[in-house]
Amino acid sequence: MSDSQGVGPLVTTSPEGRSGVGDGAVAAPSPAPRPRRRKRGSWRQRLEVTLLTGPAILIFLAFVIFPVVMAAYYGFFKWKGYGPPTDFVGLQNYLTIFQDPTFIDALRHNGFIVVMSLVMQGPAAVILALLLNRKIRGRSLIRVLIFVPYVISEVIVGTGWSLMLQTSGAVNDLLGKIGLSGWAVDWLSDPKIAIWSLMIIITWKYIGFAVILFLAGLQSIPEELHEAAAIDGASYWQAQRSITLPLLGPTIRIWAFLSIIGSLQLFDLVYIIWGQYVSATAGTSTMATYMVLNGRNAGNYGFGNAVAVVLFLISLVIALTYQRFVLRRDTEGALTERKK
Repeated sequence: MSDSQGVGPLVTTSPEGRSGVGDGAVAAPSPAPRPRRRKRGSWRQRLEVTLLTGPAILIFLAFVIFPVVMAAYYGFFKWKGYGPPTDFVGLQNYLTIFQDPTFIDALRHNGFIVVMSLVMQGPAAVILALLLNRKIRGRSLIRVLIFVPYVISEVIVGTGWSLMLQTSGAVNDLLGKIGLSGWAVDWLSDPKIAIWSLMIIITWKYIGFAVILFLAGLQSIPEELHEAAAIDGASYWQAQRSITLPLLGPTIRIWAFLSIIGSLQLFDLVYIIWGQYVSATAGTSTMATYMVLNGRNAGNYGFGNAVAVVLFLISLVIALTYQRFVLRRDTEGALTERKK
């Protein structure tokens, strides 16, 4: 007879502190304690995030969100810009905006500038970037010269182009000297030509930024891909179409987004070249020039705030739509949470 009969299973303890049952069965391990350090670390991480992002969030709320809210508030009043607004008109300012054919023309001009900026600058900038990405003599100097117009002040650009494009300006004088006097036209006042003059100026001014952006994107494409394509017999243009352009796609889409937003908010060049009253008759007015003309210059700040809110909402809707359908795959995992 065993000595253990009548006293139950013998519980043994290993040297490492693990407990077991005398008949060979091993007791289930006790549940692991909760990771208290991780909880403290989580709170510490949240505190760090709050301290680091708090000032930026406060500045954003104070200088972006608060002005938009105040502009929307003043847009409901007929307000001259001084004293508290008291003449409440409800949505009348907003109804007046969309019933005004001048604003519709300005909105149409903005749409034309958005599309033509993409069409005129995009392909030309890609070709220039591909050309300047090759080893050619004077490449650094050409890069600097292409980027120079972008860093020149809009005031200087607008003043210079407005002088050259006058009826008796340098452009028509040059056309006359080379025997093309029949091409001399009124570049700034003819409604059929003025918008194209504006597009040429915008392209000249901002194409350098697109080229530099695309050159930066080209530097991230591994050269081994082009070498492998060359070994497989692909021509230069086949390699650009099948390798370079797809890999350059995210950079092109970011540039297109910046170009669209900039075109919607275009003001300075139009205001400097065509002035505050001529732009509408010349067919180059934009929503921003309309806002200044009918808001500040007319002393109707309530109406001007309503135009600013409309401009903000149009830009916001287009930006969010572009982000949702175009930029989403590029920013997924960075700006948005990656799907699992």
